[in-house]
Amino acid sequence: MASGLAHRRLALNGMSIFYREAGRAGAPVLLLPHGYPCSSFQFRRLMPALADRWRTIAFDWPGFGYSGTPDPSEFAYDFDAYADVLAGLADALGLGRYAMWLHDYGSQIGLRHAIAHPERIAALIIQNGDIYEDVLGPKYATIKAWWADKTPARHRPLEEAVSEDGFRAEFIGEVADDVASRVPPDLWKLHWPLMDTPVRRQVCVGLMEKLEENLGWFARYQAYLREHRPPTLVVWGPEDGYMPAESARAYRRDLPDVDLHLLDGAGHWLLETHFDEALPLVRAFLARVHA
Repeated sequence: MASGLAHRRLALNGMSIFYREAGRAGAPVLLLPHGYPCSSFQFRRLMPALADRWRTIAFDWPGFGYSGTPDPSEFAYDFDAYADVLAGLADALGLGRYAMWLHDYGSQIGLRHAIAHPERIAALIIQNGDIYEDVLGPKYATIKAWWADKTPARHRPLEEAVSEDGFRAEFIGEVADDVASRVPPDLWKLHWPLMDTPVRRQVCVGLMEKLEENLGWFARYQAYLREHRPPTLVVWGPEDGYMPAESARAYRRDLPDVDLHLLDGAGHWLLETHFDEALPLVRAFLARVHA
């Protein structure tokens, strides 16, 4: 398994959690919670590329990918509930200390986990994860419009985004054509059929709705970084309408020594388009702080 991927399941509080794993037992661990609208599939290239020195573990959140979809009466499908899943998975796998990759929603969930368990966090790698309200990008306008006026008309664009076309736009809608051509259509063609159920579509819409409440956590995320100063690599695609370059640079406010890299031409999904540029940065960082 050291150079390849193993695909497994575990039972967690009555839920079936699908996860991928690469690397040897006993190696330093990197946890890889995924973002929207994807699954652990987004780390399929990264994991074997690190497996010679690190144990990498990526999993699908409940309601995503190959994990189970609990009834909403039994699982809250909010950032706190997902943070509990992250802690539960780490406990179930016997993980005491690890680095974490924070991307998209995974950044919000992962930082809540870090606040609750600071002793577990060896390092952070942040890929397009926003925690600074004053530098949110223009694509937030649609969500902000609904926050300000909670009417069916304002809500409809959120619902329409949860579709095959909406997923496709998330993956390739912001980068130049030559960059978009590097993104495999598998990302939306394979994932959308898994997500096209009433409960899963509502989970996706609900997470967009809950971003409003999440703004109240931004100051807490920032305070955690200031207080604990975890070694942090920021590797960022600036062609991102939600999280532009200034969203990355804002991390210097709380982490003056952050290792920050903006990859020219990359967007939200830089592991698909700029993998060869990102991998040496990740390996050098982990070798320095989590070997």
